[in-house]
Amino acid sequence: MIPYHPLVLVFSVLLVATCAMRRVLARINISHLRKFADRIPDVFRGEIDSETLSRMNRYTVDSSRLSSLESTVGDLVLIIVLLSGLVPWTVGLIDSLHLGPVASGLIFFMVLALAGSILEIPFDLYGTFVIEQKYGFSTITPGLWLSDLFKNLVISGLLMIALFTPLLALIQHAGKTWWLWAWIFFAVFQLFILWLYPIAISPLFNKFEPVKNEELRERIVSTAERAGITVSGVYQVDAAKRSRHTNAYFTGIGKTKRIVLYDTLLGAHSTAEILSVLAHEIGHWIKKHVRKQLIMIEVLSFISFYLTSLFLDWLPLYRAFGLEREVPYAGLFLLGVAVKPVLFFFTPIGAGISRRFERQADDYVFSLLGTTRPLIDALKRLAKENLANLHPHPFYAWFYYSHPPLADRIEHLWELEKAS
Repeated sequence: MIPYHPLVLVFSVLLVATCAMRRVLARINISHLRKFADRIPDVFRGEIDSETLSRMNRYTVDSSRLSSLESTVGDLVLIIVLLSGLVPWTVGLIDSLHLGPVASGLIFFMVLALAGSILEIPFDLYGTFVIEQKYGFSTITPGLWLSDLFKNLVISGLLMIALFTPLLALIQHAGKTWWLWAWIFFAVFQLFILWLYPIAISPLFNKFEPVKNEELRERIVSTAERAGITVSGVYQVDAAKRSRHTNAYFTGIGKTKRIVLYDTLLGAHSTAEILSVLAHEIGHWIKKHVRKQLIMIEVLSFISFYLTSLFLDWLPLYRAFGLEREVPYAGLFLLGVAVKPVLFFFTPIGAGISRRFERQADDYVFSLLGTTRPLIDALKRLAKENLANLHPHPFYAWFYYSHPPLADRIEHLWELEKAS
């Protein structure tokens, strides 16, 4: 066991506070849902009946409980790992292999990643084959689930090697300025993954092919060109082999930029609704939200790398968790878990920025199409198809939601329509 240390006490208090806050948020959200369980929001009248609303409520409760349990178990495991002496024991075991700091660090993070993946498996299995099947969403077979798990582990491992090998080497050989070079590498690596993902990673899991409906494809391309955007293609993806959830998105940067439509979306929505959803996604590009998010990430990562460089050689950090010397790869892990509870309480800032971007993208739909009616119809249908929560607690939505609550969002779109 790790002996008492003030840093350990501070970390434990923060982690317990984070866990408690998550539980409180989940409870007030479910209580609020039950309070309004039989009330259909005005904007959904005629689209949602009482039976569907009941299924929406049950799905939200079941999903929330599973998510809360997974978070709590994760926090408990993390506390056990840190307080039981597993970190210094693992470092000692790896050091005995005499592999050098870079290879040792890679093994350390690979072990952590594998352990984390194993911990997630029971929750993923229950969520996929119990909750998602219970509500008619999951269509994935056990064989495909296992295939996805294997591919995810391999890809994550390769990306981890590609990211951490230069990072650990820079810490070892670049002196006091390692953090600046590491930040530059991280920024380039991130852009590379954004470029690579749609053409090399996504196709490993799904089949992408040009939208078969020629008229729809032409109208999508025409809408994008009217907005001043040129895309490399309009694709449909075989999402139905895993789930009946519906979605559409923009992906890639530069020449890999493309529009992707779930086949479930194509089968359930009209052409006008599909175009309105894509107009919303186009709005993100026109308003430069992707660029702004990248800039914010790079600024925060710059600060994070700098602060990490200040504490990575701080011996009290290591001694607090049972290590008698500075071990950079263990220091990276300890700093990461130490700051995690603090970052949790900054969640509303990121969520608020995201909601602002979503509102701007909704406004752009009206600018591009001259009407918001198709998007309103699409959102109503999406809410029904995906069993969305129509009664989130305002504080819960403020803390977590990356999009405005659906009822508020639709009311805003109606105001735009009426103002025209």
